[in-house]
Amino acid sequence: MKWAAPLAVLLILAGCASKPSNINNVCSVFNQKDGWFNNWHSAAKSAERKYGVPVPVLMSTIRIESGFHASARPPRKKLLGFIPWKRPSSAYGFSQALDGTWDEYKRSTGNWGARRSSFSDAVDFVGWYHTQSNQRNGIALNDTYNLYLAYYAGHGGYARGTWKNNAHMKQAAQRAADMARDYAVQMQQCGL
Repeated sequence: MKWAAPLAVLLILAGCASKPSNINNVCSVFNQKDGWFNNWHSAAKSAERKYGVPVPVLMSTIRIESGFHASARPPRKKLLGFIPWKRPSSAYGFSQALDGTWDEYKRSTGNWGARRSSFSDAVDFVGWYHTQSNQRNGIALNDTYNLYLAYYAGHGGYARGTWKNNAHMKQAAQRAADMARDYAVQMQQCGL
């Protein structure tokens, strides 16, 4: 029985690190991630209270960005068509935040220990970023479509309208908006 305690710790840690299944149902996601140390619903509600961004908007942003993968990164480019090469950006983690933007978040919030692979830090980052979009570009905190465009293009890119002729950006923003709407309905149905 000497192995029982270490095995229990490993099982708890594995549950924290695993990606939830059925990521298109926010109630299912929250039910799977409702541990004492890693409660995603609690973390999302905390970010909502802090920044005023609704939980469905926060969760849909993370869903579209990383599919709830803690260590998500953009795929590597291929050299000569088959040799793995550099990644197109420094995006990483749940929020797919770039190195410089993550550093700005840490300076702005004083959350120096924040990690992009931590859900609670990532959802706080998304709330912070969307609030910046509201302050800099006047986007309503419940306007998922435009918040996502600003998230994808950056605040300056959004202001310059770089997304206007970019079908991929607009499609991603529409997916985020649709997902936020679905998540809001699901949360009402499961009483969250």
